[in-house]
Amino acid sequence: MMTLKRILLVEDSPNDAELTLTALAKHNLANDVTWVHDGEEALDFLYCRGKFAGERAICNNLAVVLLDLKLPKVDGLEVLRTIKSDDRLKSIPVVVLTSSREERDLVESYRLGVNAYVVKPVDFGEFMNAVKELGVFWALVNEPPPAGRSGTRK
Repeated sequence: MMTLKRILLVEDSPNDAELTLTALAKHNLANDVTWVHDGEEALDFLYCRGKFAGERAICNNLAVVLLDLKLPKVDGLEVLRTIKSDDRLKSIPVVVLTSSREERDLVESYRLGVNAYVVKPVDFGEFMNAVKELGVFWALVNEPPPAGRSGTRK
């Protein structure tokens, strides 16, 4: 049996997180989601530190990061910048899932190396479908590079 890789959901809005988890659950992906509430907690997860210390098996098995931009403590663009500038993390796909329609956020996200940028639909059904499709693609369909997170060593 294939082990599903984990989805990291970085979302400070409990309502948006619940909608996302519900959409993923409809495709049996919800058991493999870690939800963190701010950018600092996301970085702790990615680096297996803080409350995630000792959770290396979970932290190192990511299919995708679903990242909101407007976050407390450390904003989403800074989290994205950190991921894409770290050789050990940069191969992890990052999908910005945000309500921001600001062109500068879109442009900066792609400049930093985001894999996809999805504006949260206002309509509940559209939102559920968008999240389900994201989860299915990144957790089940996409083939990550060999050895997962390991990048080239200098």
